[in-house]
Parts: sequence; structure tokens; C-alpha cells
Amino acid sequence: MATPRYRRILLKLSGEALMGRREFGLDAEPIRRLAAEIVELRRLGVEVGMVIGGGNIVRGAEKAAEGLDRVTSDHMGMLATVINALAMQDAIEHLGQPVRVMSALKINQVCEDYIRRRAIRHLEKGRVVIFAAGLGNPFFTTDSAASLRAIEINADLLIKATKVDGVYTADPFKDPTAERIPYLTYDEAIKLKLAVMDTTALVLCRDHELPLRVMNVFEPGAIARVVQGEEIGSLIETGKKR
Repeated sequence: MATPRYRRILLKLSGEALMGRREFGLDAEPIRRLAAEIVELRRLGVEVGMVIGGGNIVRGAEKAAEGLDRVTSDHMGMLATVINALAMQDAIEHLGQPVRVMSALKINQVCEDYIRRRAIRHLEKGRVVIFAAGLGNPFFTTDSAASLRAIEINADLLIKATKVDGVYTADPFKDPTAERIPYLTYDEAIKLKLAVMDTTALVLCRDHELPLRVMNVFEPGAIARVVQGEEIGSLIETGKKR
């Protein structure tokens, strides 16, 4: 069994990753596939934290644009992330891997409250920890939640698993001339406005020197290859090392 390069990671998934071919909601097939990949990471000895977006159910910013109060719409988005976290928890547990969902909002009847020291203890005991409900406050994205949670649990790497295989000079779905950028700094990502993550998330990672790997969530086995040191997707660091 290969030795992983990273001891502890935070995996950020979009809600759309759980949607499969549906137009909204949850699809069992991609959830089961992702659950199997998480279990494989644990078999490699990697401690895994997760943050899952809620865009497959509701996007707070979109609802606000439709006229709903922004605070209310963001709370709806946070609750959507709890639904996704519970779905992923169930799929991973069906494979025999212990999981804990920890929410930034108090929902004691369905999951634990987020307490940093308890989260770290869960990871040390080999449990996967899914951080739900964002940061528990409106106006912050799940990207910011992923960055902050990764810093709080002392993760060695933040992985953003998305629908593209890295960071591009433009949207590759709209611009056929867009080129993938294998390595860049946080300052470059912020200056060029490459829409990797929101600026708050990028600044948090930069200031705490947390490396970020952006990769394609739909490529089977890619997450395990990343934690074993394979250069997949795009790497963003505080300062270029290459």
C-alpha cells in the first residue's frame, strides 16, 4: 500500500457532485462512488474532513437575488448542506467507515455541534468528519467554511473537487482557448480573479500557508492519487515552490 503524502486533508465537494444526472437533489450513484473513495482514503491512513455545498438543493445567493431576505436564504442554504452531509454520512457508514456530522448550527437531534477539539479527536480516532451548515453565519460561502475548518483542524491540504480538472485562464466550458494553470500562488489567483474560490477563502488559505489542490471530482480514483502525491489538477500555494 502506497504511503500518502498528506496525513490529514479537508475535502470540499460541491453540492452538484451529489446530483449526478438529475437537475436537482440527490443521486445515489455518485454518492456511493464518492463514499467508496473516502473509505479508500481511510484505508491509506489519511484522516479526512469534508465540507459539502448545498447548491443541488438550494443556493442562498440565488434565492436572495429572487427577492428573499439574504439572511433567511443563507440559512436555507446552510440547512441544505446538512441534508447533503447526512446523505454522505449514511453512504460512508454503509461501507463500514465511522462518520460524524458536525453542524455549525445547533441541530442536536440529527448531528453533533461543531466543537474544534472534538472534531480533531474524531479524526485522530479514524472517523471521517463532515462539517455541515457552513460557518453558521450568513454572507459566508461553503468555500470559506472549508478554508476555515481546514485551518482549524490543522489539515495538510485542502482539496477542492469540482467539475473541472484544475484552474483555467477562463471558463473552459465557455472559452475553448482557456488554458489550465498547473501551479500558481494565492496572490495570483486573487489578482487574476480566476473564480477558484471566493476571495475570503483564498485569503484565509494564503495567510495560513495552506496549500489548495483543485481537481475534477468526476475522475474516479483521483482523490486517492492526489493524497499519494500525484500532480493532478492545479496546485495553489502561498509562494511558488516550482
